[in-house]
Amino acid sequence: MPMTNFTPEHLLQYLYKETSTKETAAIAEALKHDWTLREKLAVMKTSMERLDQIRETPRTEVVLNVLAYAREKWAEEVE
Repeated sequence: MPMTNFTPEHLLQYLYKETSTKETAAIAEALKHDWTLREKLAVMKTSMERLDQIRETPRTEVVLNVLAYAREKWAEEVE
């Protein structure tokens, strides 16, 4: 698979191990010779690791609003 221009999508698939065997080999080979591609991959990998560490929860007010809305809609359907 003679690919020399890998897009960010290719690198993302490579990181998540979603590339075919041919694509994986081609990207691995390109990474050996292209330092800019290695840098892009490193930035993406760091971003991926940071995203995995984020733990967010909704505010209590938001949860209560959703529950109130659901109760209201359920009451309308029961009537």
